[in-house]
Amino acid sequence: MHPNPAYRLDDRALHEALLDEVGFGMVFAPTPDGPRVVHTPIISTGDGAVQFHIARGNALAKHLAGETALITVNGPDGYVSPRWYLDRPTVPTWNFVAIEIEGRVRRMEQDGLIAMLDNLSARHEARIEGGKNWTREKLDPDLFRRMLGAIVGFEMEIQAWRPTFKLGQDDSAADRASIAEGLEASGSPAIAQLMRTLAP
Repeated sequence: MHPNPAYRLDDRALHEALLDEVGFGMVFAPTPDGPRVVHTPIISTGDGAVQFHIARGNALAKHLAGETALITVNGPDGYVSPRWYLDRPTVPTWNFVAIEIEGRVRRMEQDGLIAMLDNLSARHEARIEGGKNWTREKLDPDLFRRMLGAIVGFEMEIQAWRPTFKLGQDDSAADRASIAEGLEASGSPAIAQLMRTLAP
């Protein structure tokens, strides 16, 4: 989390929306061999927890249950050039959006893991235009059972949210508008849009 309090938008609905929109994050936790990270789809339960699954052979799989873990979800970002500032000389920086969530992790039972996988695929299949949504019923049950045996599901009860929405809040309105234009023109339209809609 960025130390500047101006970049902390304490809006839980916004945090949940970012988590839902991105749907992918990094889980960090200690192991006897040192800290490890796994990249995985993340899904909110809507009641203060998130769920995820990882490969059974992953270095974190046998160490996560009972641990306090940190999950990061990264939103849009973009390089900010000093040439886009109108009002003051400065150095390059980076505007970005990220959410850190921390909490205790428990291993999910198989029924919970299956329900989470169904929910995850349904949510993302609904975003694809055209064709018929994929469901687990289209897969051979024996193949599904074998594939299910290769993963482990976890649920983390969220104890802390640490958001960073670095969108030029400490810049003038004129500079923010110029920076958003520059970001959009250089291929970062999502962070430009957030600067226009979320920064004061």
